[in-house]
Amino acid sequence: MRAYQDMVYSTAVRLVKNEAQAEDISQDVFLKAHEHFATLAASPTAGGWLKTVTTNLALNHLTRYRNRWRFFSEFRRDDSGGGEADAPEVDFAAPDTFFAGIAADERRTLVEQALAKLPEHQRVPLVLFHFEDLPYDEIARKLRVSLAKVKTDILRARAALAQILAHQGRSVEDLNS
Repeated sequence: MRAYQDMVYSTAVRLVKNEAQAEDISQDVFLKAHEHFATLAASPTAGGWLKTVTTNLALNHLTRYRNRWRFFSEFRRDDSGGGEADAPEVDFAAPDTFFAGIAADERRTLVEQALAKLPEHQRVPLVLFHFEDLPYDEIARKLRVSLAKVKTDILRARAALAQILAHQGRSVEDLNS
């Protein structure tokens, strides 16, 4: 670990551009290395393996992070199905403006609290899509519902989540002023 900790950390921080997240990724890398210690201990390619694992974990983190917040910028209705043709578009602030001045931990808490307020039939498909990166058809298969229902539930969950977060955002602003 001592021999490679700087390389692992610097690789992670370069990719994610966040020191705390890079520390978490580095820790995950060394946990994986511990699992494979028997093969890595005497391997001349241990450094390359560690760098590859670091890169993959950092890229996975970036993909997950982007997808977690992607729904805030995707509030334009998808007219390709879902039975919501006459539903109004959802007007919602982008994450840059909505969460301005709010620490990452507080953001995470606000989103978790808002998700908890959603009904299960909306929360589950929304989480599977945005947090677990599952495509609509796989969600429909897992939940044993139609593709149209999944799309409708996700659209409605986004709208409900936007309203909950907007209300929470006003509450946070009131507390801060």
